[in-house]
Amino acid sequence: TYNKMWADAQKDLDIQLQRETEMFLQPEKDPVKAFKMLATFYIKYMHIFRNLETAHDQLLHRQKRAAIRQVLDGVIGRILEIKKEMVELENSEFHYIDDILEDLKLLPENTEVPIPRYFIKERLEILQQREKILDQILLDAGLQKQKPVKTMTFEEAIKVIQVAERARQGRFRAAFMKRIYLEDKRARQTKSQVEMGPSPDDAATCIQKVWRGYIQRKKTEKMRDEEMIFLGMSLPPHLEAASILQLRAGQVNVLQGEVRERHEEVSIKDKLRETEGLNIKETLQDQIGQCFIECRHIIGRFPDYPTEEAGGSMAMLSEKTPEQVAAELAAKKEMALQKEARKGKNEKEQKEKMQGKKPQKNGNKEEEKGWKMGPSNFLSIMEEGSSQYKAVWQNRDEGWDFLQDHDPELIKEEKREEVEEEIRVQVDALMQQKLENLKLAVDGETSGKQRKGRKSEKVRTAMMFLVHRTIDSLYRELVEEGLLIKAETVNLSDYVGEYSYLGSTLRQLDIEPMPSLADVRQLIALYGILPLGSQTVHEKAPLVKALLLTGPAGVGKKMLVHALCTETGANLFNLSAFNVTRKYPGKSGLRMAFHMILKVAKQLQPSVVWIGDTEKIFCKAVPKAGETNPKRLAEFLPKFLKALKAQDRVLLVGTSNRPFDANLKPFCKVYQKIILIPRPDYASRFGKYFNQVLWKHIILQNGGVITNLLNISCLAKVSDGFTQGHIVQAVQAVLSELRILQMTRKPLSTDEFLASLATQDPVYKEEEETFK
Repeated sequence: TYNKMWADAQKDLDIQLQRETEMFLQPEKDPVKAFKMLATFYIKYMHIFRNLETAHDQLLHRQKRAAIRQVLDGVIGRILEIKKEMVELENSEFHYIDDILEDLKLLPENTEVPIPRYFIKERLEILQQREKILDQILLDAGLQKQKPVKTMTFEEAIKVIQVAERARQGRFRAAFMKRIYLEDKRARQTKSQVEMGPSPDDAATCIQKVWRGYIQRKKTEKMRDEEMIFLGMSLPPHLEAASILQLRAGQVNVLQGEVRERHEEVSIKDKLRETEGLNIKETLQDQIGQCFIECRHIIGRFPDYPTEEAGGSMAMLSEKTPEQVAAELAAKKEMALQKEARKGKNEKEQKEKMQGKKPQKNGNKEEEKGWKMGPSNFLSIMEEGSSQYKAVWQNRDEGWDFLQDHDPELIKEEKREEVEEEIRVQVDALMQQKLENLKLAVDGETSGKQRKGRKSEKVRTAMMFLVHRTIDSLYRELVEEGLLIKAETVNLSDYVGEYSYLGSTLRQLDIEPMPSLADVRQLIALYGILPLGSQTVHEKAPLVKALLLTGPAGVGKKMLVHALCTETGANLFNLSAFNVTRKYPGKSGLRMAFHMILKVAKQLQPSVVWIGDTEKIFCKAVPKAGETNPKRLAEFLPKFLKALKAQDRVLLVGTSNRPFDANLKPFCKVYQKIILIPRPDYASRFGKYFNQVLWKHIILQNGGVITNLLNISCLAKVSDGFTQGHIVQAVQAVLSELRILQMTRKPLSTDEFLASLATQDPVYKEEEETFK
């Protein structure tokens, strides 16, 4: 069951945490040994990640999913931290750990990064509503045509009805004539023939023929399946994937469970507010009033009521005496006044420290003993989640909970805190007014609202730089201008490609291998999808603001951008040079466009900002000045990235066919991660298993049927040097509507695709070497 899967994942996680504390304490001198250690931890954490994600997706129990979610985010963040250390050790984004997988008796598929399904399922209603709004805006602006509804004239409708009726009458007439024929035949037979029937020998021979043919066909089919499994051309029965209907049924069950829990939470919260709300309100008022009296008695005046940012009544009701509360409030005022005076001193001290540290760095290099793991932001999250599992769920008796959808007592504990917080806000407003009345009546003081006026003036001056418009109006304008586009529905799993099985062997021979398409999938998931999908991971994991996808034309760079948006439900902004041309003219107009994109992207995060042919923005040659000059975007990109903080799930993605045409210094300064996408190798074009064959995947996707006349191995061998785009064009050129209709009587052959492929130019080795 999935409860057992969760328990096993928690045990594995405890083992990993214990090993980390033991193995990462001492620095490691040998970098090869350090990398092997990191790679082993990376694979183990990936296995835990996969089990936790499956359990989180399939369990209906809300509290269990919340507990798993906390640990799941911690494991994802830890994987990203380990990946960062591996990159720093090898100075490469691509790692080849097939020898480690062999030692662990694992397959390369075990290192595939799973995409958490809660990225989409938790925001499904919001995404569907946003998609409807986007479609409506595109239709109103004329940027998208509505699918025409085929209408039929009155004469055509009559003709269709006549054809159907005549066919029905023909079938009825044929059945009637057959029945008459059989009756006549039966009447012509003699009574003796009817009584005796066929001889027993003939009947036995007929039965034997049918039975022996059936048994032999079954044996032949079984032998063929065993041979295909032995040759590696099909999967064993126990590895067959579940049917699509079962998967859909599981998703429906999860969604139904979420709806039930949501209604249960609301009802429990309402009951708590009705039964305990009045007592909570009276208790808070009595406690705050007592604090007013004690402060007035000790310090001779009523205290200042803390603001909402300071915690409100929580700051007054903390476990402190009135003297400590008053002293803290006075200290905060003094610190605010002395803050500006300290700024200059701090800057001078920092400069002096930097000057003093410079000569020490050279000396510390000699003292370094080896590599040591850096501090982690996620170990505490995983340890907290593990301890919560042991305290609450490990030995919990759940025999009474047959439905396994929620625990009312745990919900009450959570909702009681929310009810107290809501009531506290109301009590703060009442007691703040009561405190002002007391000050005015007893001490003759007026409320100090001048400070608020100063703060609002600062806010107003800062807001002068912002556009006073709603997000809806900005969203509509960006869609109408073509800067916010609709992402195509493409999953990362649709980017088909195999692993590189000779990577470590080539590196031992001092040959740097080309990355495989499976490695590209992993990097897209690690640097793009996982941080964009989880707020906790994005805030605490190593921050990646910009990503560059580079490679020859047709390798799937644009497809990966759309897959990023599909897997995370992100908005897609198109800032390509050709798309910005003649839009928002002038420097101020372009600044306004960047500001609108930044504002909408932050408000409706996650968001992806895509720049196609990004090398044109940083090109070495100086183009003509004007609104068509793509270099006018280069000035705003560093400012755009600087405005992005850790809490903003916004990713800048650039794609380039010719990165070597750009000025490398500013180019690499903007894009901190560069992913090289190669053309597919033979393993990716053919593959060991059928589900990894690029040719078969594209042919089936375009409506083709694979038969014995189609030699996939020959196509994979001949298409060496061609990209996925070339293969797609060749397949689409062959599989026209007419050819698909002819497929039943004329199956596809290898020659048809070869003729179409020969008309295209491949990617030569010289061009591929320039990307290295």
